[in-house]
Amino acid sequence: MAVASHRPDDTTKICTHCDRDIPISNIDLHYAHCSRNLEKCKICGDMVPIKHADEHYTSTHAPVTCSLCSEEMTPEILGVHKGEKCPKRIVTCDYCEFPLPAIDLFEHQEVCGNRTELCHLCNRYIRLRERAAHEVTCNGVPPEIPRAIREAERERAARRPPPPPPQDFSTRRLLFTIAITGIAILLGSLLFQRKPEDMTQVN
Repeated sequence: MAVASHRPDDTTKICTHCDRDIPISNIDLHYAHCSRNLEKCKICGDMVPIKHADEHYTSTHAPVTCSLCSEEMTPEILGVHKGEKCPKRIVTCDYCEFPLPAIDLFEHQEVCGNRTELCHLCNRYIRLRERAAHEVTCNGVPPEIPRAIREAERERAARRPPPPPPQDFSTRRLLFTIAITGIAILLGSLLFQRKPEDMTQVN
């Protein structure tokens, strides 16, 4: 097994164990130490002390679980996953700034974006999803309602039947109804009590 390979300038050699350039004068000593104490990580290729190889794997490459969605992944992508890709990371609605899990954002914004708010410049109700575009084009002038639409609205209002008169539920009428109901219950209970007495007299 070759300990080192020559380089063109002949001042250093490449260690066949760690692939590093080592001065020629130190190559034998370096190789003996390197091959005895270090090993190359099969995942990242870093040279790590043999006694810390398990610790290196556990802290750098062992699968970890996302605390939000419980998905397993390597530690190096956990940060990106939690910040940009986790379906349960908390994001805010573009329209109401309500915080909610990313997985629910689309459905929430479909409803939230269709809510309307009054534009105080032109006095029209604008959908929240269209607010930004409206603010760019709004000139503060309320839209003129065409005459034909106004006249049709007046005719419709004239054709509508008058609303029924409001029901008069006065306090006096309510008390009268309660009193009649109470009397009916009292009479009914008296009649039911008399029947058993009459039957005992017959026997």
